[in-house]
Amino acid sequence: MGALYGALAVIFGAFGAHVLKKSFSQEQLNSFETGVKYQMYHALVLLVLGFNLNFSTVLEQYMMYCFVFGTFLFSFSIYGLTLSASSGKKMRFLGPITPLGGIILVIAWVLLLWSFIRNIV
Repeated sequence: MGALYGALAVIFGAFGAHVLKKSFSQEQLNSFETGVKYQMYHALVLLVLGFNLNFSTVLEQYMMYCFVFGTFLFSFSIYGLTLSASSGKKMRFLGPITPLGGIILVIAWVLLLWSFIRNIV
């Protein structure tokens, strides 16, 4: 999933920089870029965790699910909101999904912290 999210972040970033730049307002472009940045950050986290954890514990599994689903909900809802707003048909139902994805990402980071603390203590 980390590799897929990373590849898509590069594709979406290029799409935003070259195609959407012409039809998006600066605010919409900034929002789209935020989605791309968060997607890339979490793609890298998924790759690092994938190479360093064996996902044998429930904690590690939940952490990974939270990173995967949180990234999807956060970034892809931003893409949907900005693309639909630029066409004049804003999909408002996506608005509450973005913070939900953010909350799930925070949970993933807290689980990661807990995993490290648990291994130290």
